[in-house]
Amino acid sequence: METILPKKKEQAVLVGVNSGRNRNIEDSMEELEQLVDTAGAEVVSKVVQNLNSIHPRTYIGKGKAEYVGNLLKELDGSVVIFDNDLTPAQNRNLEDMFDCKVLDRTAVILDIFALHARTNEARLQVELAQLQYALPRLTRLWVHLAGSQGGIGFRGPGETQLEVDRRLIGKRISDIGRKLTKVQSQHDIQRKARGDMLEVGLVGYTNAGKSTLLNALTDANVYVEDQLFATLDTTTRQINLDQNQKALISDTVGFIRNLPHSLIASFRATLAEVRLADLLIHLVDASHPNFRDHISAVNTILTELEAFDKPTLMVFNKSDKLQSEYPGDMDFQSEYPESLVISAKTGQGLAGLRERLLSVLESRLTKETFRIPQRAGHIVDMIHSQANVIKTEYEADSTLLTAELERPLADKIRKILNRNS
Repeated sequence: METILPKKKEQAVLVGVNSGRNRNIEDSMEELEQLVDTAGAEVVSKVVQNLNSIHPRTYIGKGKAEYVGNLLKELDGSVVIFDNDLTPAQNRNLEDMFDCKVLDRTAVILDIFALHARTNEARLQVELAQLQYALPRLTRLWVHLAGSQGGIGFRGPGETQLEVDRRLIGKRISDIGRKLTKVQSQHDIQRKARGDMLEVGLVGYTNAGKSTLLNALTDANVYVEDQLFATLDTTTRQINLDQNQKALISDTVGFIRNLPHSLIASFRATLAEVRLADLLIHLVDASHPNFRDHISAVNTILTELEAFDKPTLMVFNKSDKLQSEYPGDMDFQSEYPESLVISAKTGQGLAGLRERLLSVLESRLTKETFRIPQRAGHIVDMIHSQANVIKTEYEADSTLLTAELERPLADKIRKILNRNS
């Protein structure tokens, strides 16, 4: 009987550079180790170099590069992963030096996204980001091939094939772009069908507990895993705030520091829920020692999405992991006066969160009376389905409805009635 041995994990050496730009290099390297573990490799060593300026050819200095090369041989390493983005030339030079695969932080994040993409939309968005990342790096592949085949007599065909590959990738990028435009149109249609309910967007650093919170508030049964980027697709569910008031809440992909711009651009259709939300809940892992850095990273991405100025409720999650007596610098509500502290896992503080959402919703409510002609019965149905009807009176040729409803819905109904008058 044949025994199938488990496939050995790639053995990774991690490399980071501390350039003194107010960056917590220890936390960043620990995060990179989590990313690499999520991607399925095993970290065998971590190397950090203090540098005032980046080496243009190899990113790190020559001596440190030789040290990493020796580590690879000593530890039987198979891949070197940098915590920083490398230029295609640096990537090529380092692979020549180490004689093994070299990746940067962006490549690892793209790989994780590819692993976790479960829907056709997510796969398209990830593929688009991967192609945009790969395009400037095509030359590296052909340089390696040229080296193995010999330079003279190979340059012409190699360059021809390189151009062919570039055209093919360019065509595929265009094809995916068209498909994602159709996806965006479908999202727009779905969004219009929701009516004018309050829309809440959940944002936060990856693994802050957004999916757990969505499940706790709505019984959504969304996939939850204690790993980075477990959720790539947007999930929208209805939340009942009290007997008559409802809202929509959307969970989407988590953010991370230095999230590749190509990924943000590729996931614009998914992240539209953030841009178009009436209110954002910025969920923070309160138990993480560098939560302030996480807040800053999320705000940077929200700025890139043109969503930073939206009304935002700061919510500190995972209070169950905190000590009963907070250190002075962990007094969240002193630093963030309007914030809430909750545990999505245990339910602590969720009642207060619901009350806060209800107060936001009520600030949008207005009491209106509409005279609706008999021929416009669909408007009566709309009001009954999306508003709290207080009083109904029937007249000879119309219905008089008094309802409490959101201002955008009231404006929409008035416009329809004016067109039909």
